[in-house]
Amino acid sequence: MASTAASATPPTGNAVEGGVSLTRLYVLRATYLLLIVGLGAINLPELISHEPTARGVIPSLLGAVWLLALIGLRYPLQMLPLLLFELCWKTIWLLDYGLSQWMAGAATPQFTSDFQAIAPAPILFAIVIPWGYVFRHYVKKPGARWR
Repeated sequence: MASTAASATPPTGNAVEGGVSLTRLYVLRATYLLLIVGLGAINLPELISHEPTARGVIPSLLGAVWLLALIGLRYPLQMLPLLLFELCWKTIWLLDYGLSQWMAGAATPQFTSDFQAIAPAPILFAIVIPWGYVFRHYVKKPGARWR
């Protein structure tokens, strides 16, 4: 009975969850919080108040990212695919669109704004994402059966 009670106690200090330290979990939560604040400030006003004829594709997508980042505060490791998605699309934009526009000297106000908002993110996500966990759970671990 004592062993059951001992195993039910929550981890303390720098104990690991899935091989990820408590400190790293808080860093992940801070990253989700950054997404929540950033997307909330930029995107929520447009979602709440928009023209009835607005397409709304991009605001809706960003609204979904915002909602999923809220879940990431509670479940930082389970929501890692959200951070991987953010890393991937921003890296693709930088390499395919940002770099070519920058090299062409297309420094329009819209490009400058987009570049400033997107360019730091891949570096941040590359630092924050626990790559060992990603490798163990998304690369090395066997996938679900097909049949």
